Amino acid sequence: MRTAKQGSNINVGKYGDEYQKIVTTLEISPADMESLGIAEGDSVRVRTEFGEEVFQCTEANVPDGLLFIPYGPPTCRLMGGSTDGTGMPTSKGWEVEVERVDVPT
Repeated sequence: MRTAKQGSNINVGKYGDEYQKIVTTLEISPADMESLGIAEGDSVRVRTEFGEEVFQCTEANVPDGLLFIPYGPPTCRLMGGSTDGTGMPTSKGWEVEVERVDVPT
């Protein structure tokens, strides 16, 4: 899923700072942040059976146990190659591992 802000910023360019911030932000519930020991703005590694990527966390109104990351180049690194005949890899309903990481500044 793309966000409205992401859609308007794509016209500026996928390599612009604002677009990159949007597609590298993971939205997570306050309860999940607490249980994982994650604070607002922390970096986390999200890992699927196909790949992994690092995102910045932000607290959001999403159900506990679910994450939201806008579709973009970083999420493509988490997807497998199977499209089940649709031409588009599955991008929802993944089981993932999430861990806080320290990213050098």
